[in-house]
Amino acid sequence: MKQFWDERYAEADYAYGTAPNDFLVSVADRIPRGPVLCLAEGQGRNAVWLAARGHDVTAVDQSPVGMARAAELAAARGVPLHTVVADLAELPIAAGAWSGIVSISAHVPPPVRRAVHAAVVQGLAPGGVFVLEAYTPAQVGRGTGGPPVAELTMTLEGLRAELAGLTFLHAVETEREVREGRYHSGMAAVVQVLARKDPGATAG
Repeated sequence: MKQFWDERYAEADYAYGTAPNDFLVSVADRIPRGPVLCLAEGQGRNAVWLAARGHDVTAVDQSPVGMARAAELAAARGVPLHTVVADLAELPIAAGAWSGIVSISAHVPPPVRRAVHAAVVQGLAPGGVFVLEAYTPAQVGRGTGGPPVAELTMTLEGLRAELAGLTFLHAVETEREVREGRYHSGMAAVVQVLARKDPGATAG
């Protein structure tokens, strides 16, 4: 899969555009000041936008090509950005370290996803929030974006189980128009989550 993403991110145009995800924009004010971790961040469109809002942002992706493009985008916008090339299956997420963690279209095999989401719960600082948008099984076959098989998609029911320990502030499965570059284009079935770690929780 790494080769697939390297090739996609090496294309002349930014594969998913350079504008941030609509859902992230709608909830960004809920992310507390502090460090933000963007998972499977591709070419950096969400991370760079958050950095421009004043967050200390770390973008992670398995593709070095994607992270290089993210660094280019950050430089063009004049904002600092930390980039890390790492497979999510091997990514350490320090306990209690993050004011926000962002997962936009981070579709990985279920065992990896469950492990990452468990690490997200531990990785948020008290009061920190997790922002997620992903495709649901209803998206498969539509041809408007997302993974080709249902097992890589997500459901709200599954996310509630995987993110046990967080309080869900917004949680829906819905359909919306997605316009994100050439590969996410058209009506799409998505799940959206904004979840917070109890401000009174102990870190980790």
